[in-house]
Amino acid sequence: MTSLRKLGRSDLEVFPLSLGGNVFGWTADEATSFAVLDAYTAAGGNFVDTADSYSAFAPGNQGGESETIIGKWVKARGNRSDVVIATKVSQHPEFQGLSAANIKAAADASLRRLGTDHIDLYYTHWDKVEVPVEEIIGALDELVRAGKVRHIAASNITPERLRASLDLSDREGLARYVALQPHYNLVSRDTYEGELSELAAQEGLAAVPYFALAAGFLTGKYRPGTTVDSPRAKGAEKHLATERGQQVLTALDEVAQAHDAPVATVALAWLAAQPTVAAPIASARSLEQLPALLGVAELELTDTEIARLTQASA
Repeated sequence: MTSLRKLGRSDLEVFPLSLGGNVFGWTADEATSFAVLDAYTAAGGNFVDTADSYSAFAPGNQGGESETIIGKWVKARGNRSDVVIATKVSQHPEFQGLSAANIKAAADASLRRLGTDHIDLYYTHWDKVEVPVEEIIGALDELVRAGKVRHIAASNITPERLRASLDLSDREGLARYVALQPHYNLVSRDTYEGELSELAAQEGLAAVPYFALAAGFLTGKYRPGTTVDSPRAKGAEKHLATERGQQVLTALDEVAQAHDAPVATVALAWLAAQPTVAAPIASARSLEQLPALLGVAELELTDTEIARLTQASA
């Protein structure tokens, strides 16, 4: 059985792949979402990532669709204690920003949709620099003390704001971030590596990267002359035009062939092997897409293979 990974300094232990819930209620309907969640947990998965705003970006949606589906699934399966649920605040159309009042109202709305009395990991989705960290951390601390949130985390935050938040928590004895959700993958390394990743390592924070497969580019299905039917195709195809994108694909193909493994599995395995990374996030809009993601739990790259991929993506 795949061993779970400790999430930073928290008491949470998570599967080395976090299942992205952004597709639930968007490109995966409720029945498909249930099937993907069932297959993920059957394979040992226990870490589901969503946000209160998913999927307000889809025509006809209002936000909260993903949380609602996850809540229905948890209720139907009776497995709440077995699943680590992470969600986020600041981007829902009705709950914009990180004011104290909004954080608390948004958390209550997420709890209702999820059909639970607590959120395991609650992220600030996008930092709002106009709101003092004292207000943000203070509101999050109240949620922790009330038992509505177990642990707090941050996504899309600068090193300066993260440092200020951690210092405040330490100084005032308030809830402290245990994890980060950065944009990070083989073709986007400077979005995390450097000052932010160094601070995470120094402070014992776990990284749970999003866009782990670069909108599908790192699955290997995007090649010169091919057309992929995906709502994210435009975001993925841009990497084909770069020298780094081509170099990364070549290196991924080599390593994938050596292991007889899907390209996506190798890309996730590189990410999972990076310092501070606890679990990359990847989503599956069909059951067919899931095995390549789950494979990261079993694939162990050699130091030489990791170095090859790192060099190709430099």
